[in-house]
Amino acid sequence: MKNQNYKDQTLQAKLKFRVPERAKDAEAAAAAAGQSLLGLETTPVINSVLDSLREKGGELIMDRLDGSARLMIVSDLDFTMVDHLDLDNLALFRFNALWEAYYRQDSLLVFSSGRSPTIYKQLRNQKPLLTPDIAIMSVGTEIMYGESMIRDEGWEQYLNQNWSREIVTEETAKFPELTPQSETEQRPHKVSFFVEKIKALKVIRSLSERLEKHGLDVKLIYSNETALDVLPKGAGKGQALAYLLEKFKVDGKMPVNTLVCGDSGNDAELFSIPEVYGVMVSNAQEELLQWHAENAKNNPNIIHATERCAAGIIQAIGNFSLGPNVSPRDIRDFQKCKVEIFNTGHEVVKFYLFYERWRCAEVANSEDYIQNLKLVFFPLGTFVHPSGVEQPVSHCIDLMAKLYGDKQGTDYRIWVDRVSSAQIGSDTWLVKFHKWESFGEERHCCLTTVLLSSKAKVLDGFTWVHMHQTWLEGSEPKDQANWFF
Repeated sequence: MKNQNYKDQTLQAKLKFRVPERAKDAEAAAAAAGQSLLGLETTPVINSVLDSLREKGGELIMDRLDGSARLMIVSDLDFTMVDHLDLDNLALFRFNALWEAYYRQDSLLVFSSGRSPTIYKQLRNQKPLLTPDIAIMSVGTEIMYGESMIRDEGWEQYLNQNWSREIVTEETAKFPELTPQSETEQRPHKVSFFVEKIKALKVIRSLSERLEKHGLDVKLIYSNETALDVLPKGAGKGQALAYLLEKFKVDGKMPVNTLVCGDSGNDAELFSIPEVYGVMVSNAQEELLQWHAENAKNNPNIIHATERCAAGIIQAIGNFSLGPNVSPRDIRDFQKCKVEIFNTGHEVVKFYLFYERWRCAEVANSEDYIQNLKLVFFPLGTFVHPSGVEQPVSHCIDLMAKLYGDKQGTDYRIWVDRVSSAQIGSDTWLVKFHKWESFGEERHCCLTTVLLSSKAKVLDGFTWVHMHQTWLEGSEPKDQANWFF
């Protein structure tokens, strides 16, 4: 399969990663005030910066990608990024930490799933998934951008060619072997069914002939040995990716490397795109392995991982030398194992991993750790709790010390999402991210903004000057007493 040269009208929703002018102005103002950021009057200065940078809806505007992505990962969800047999989500947490520490700032994460937007959102409420830059939904028939999932209308207009959902519905109704999937999975350019494996081939052949007689250009995709999707011929995960790559090419922002990841038949198209790396996770289904044996067994850029799901994706990053492949979660002691990486994402991930391990008693109850924290945080720094209460950081560290092991033996986990930063002075960074905590069935999240400085006494690291948190709507816990940082 080759990248298609789509008509100009299909390129209407080009990806734009530019800093709005008001953000640039605010950064300039913050830089001008940089000399006072480590002074006594930090809170008014920081709050002014935050107010200037904050858009409607409480989102902070940060730099995104000015040029080509260093790495673009395009991954299926179910049993590729998400292992439904890994009830503790260990591999997913490992990937999350790796991505936010080393890749979020200059790379792109794309989820490519057969799920509709409706049940994709359900999965996000059940699993600790990161927020992708792009979501390809409904087997490549819907492309959406960012947290707000803004639809690519140009792609949908392109799929309208030689497509009639009404005719597809009428013809499929004539096959009693087909059982319609739930209403949420019936989409404008996707009609979906369940069909027994033994009957699938006969149904596909007959249905294809009927639809062709109506003059429709359609594609029938059978996956997971049970699901049959009827799509426009130009749709599919592979075509959607080709379309995105063409848009990047037009913008002069082709990713330096692209890694596609999958486990089932509807992922096969992803591996057909030229010049991409590919990983079939170890738990890949026979239908994908058979496709690979027949079509790509001599392609050295496609591997069958020995690790399951997200762990297999990490394995592929290392196999193809695409960048760092040791997750911070695999490093047990950052004081003993120094990582020669100096960036704000790694700093944030490293801190919250320690915080989680402290409360789970997975590190020693040592005063040395507390003293090190006091060195990392600015002595006169402040922490604004999501409730709005402002406290000295030193007081919060003392309270945190008393919480050692209070989550021991539980499934308490912390992860960060959407880490982004803007350098607002010669040695000062404003960092924004979503901080999540999960414990049992509870999940809570707050928008967190941190001011970091590299002026510091901290060798090869940052000083945490100020932290401000705000609850995401509906995400605050009933008991907020033990929520710190």
